Amino acid sequence: MQFIEVAALVVIAAVALLAAIYTRRHLLRRSGGTVEMSVRLTTRGRGWGWAFGVGRFSGDELQWFRIFSLWPRPKRLFLRPSMEILRRRSPSGPETLALPPGAIVLVCSDRGSRIEVALADGALTGFLSWLEAAAPGAPFLSDRAAS
Repeated sequence: MQFIEVAALVVIAAVALLAAIYTRRHLLRRSGGTVEMSVRLTTRGRGWGWAFGVGRFSGDELQWFRIFSLWPRPKRLFLRPSMEILRRRSPSGPETLALPPGAIVLVCSDRGSRIEVALADGALTGFLSWLEAAAPGAPFLSDRAAS
């Protein structure tokens, strides 16, 4: 093969990959009840480990899908009855580059694990509404988050 043929194949493969990612994102959002949110996948370094994605509300579950992935299943699954917001904060340091402008970071607990999610203001409202819709007596905000 000549160089031009190889380059054309690489370009075609890249366009096909981008089209597949766009189609997956469109299908996720089409079902409704979705919100753009980032999840911190690792805490190895200060401000590191954030991944952008789409959260889809499904009853008592929040399914989180990475944006730049073709995997059909959610990367993370959060359960409303066991989820509790511990505190909220503004992004700091390198996080300001990794997260969308105006994002708010929520430090949460879910099934005993500490997790961090970041949402824009409008998405935060939807997320908090979903948490508040839990059955009476379910945990929501701890005393630390209320202050």
